[in-house]
Amino acid sequence: MNKLLFLPLLLIACLCFSQNSKQIVGKPVKIDKILVAENDFPDQMEWNDAKKACRALGNGWRLPTKAELNILYRNRKKIGGFSINAYWSSAESNNYGWFQYFGNGFQNFNIEGNTAFVRAVRSF
Repeated sequence: MNKLLFLPLLLIACLCFSQNSKQIVGKPVKIDKILVAENDFPDQMEWNDAKKACRALGNGWRLPTKAELNILYRNRKKIGGFSINAYWSSAESNNYGWFQYFGNGFQNFNIEGNTAFVRAVRSF
């Protein structure tokens, strides 16, 4: 009986995540040699969760490198939809993740347990 209840719940969870993935990726924007997801993830998240969430989108989606994050910042008006707050990159050092503020371009390391916005990218 429990197995019969588990399968429909698993199917519903997969469909919900798939729908959320489509909303995040949307119509990606091509900038330099990367595709940028149309939308941020709906909630700020810790660095490790951000990496996992981007990978879970599938098809090579990931957090941007430091250089790519700066490209996103420089092209933020063309891409659209960014907050003026901090965004995570994939760079890390000693439990600190690299971030960039999109209000003024400031870049630095931040404790990975703090939260920031997340925009996924993919190479093409």
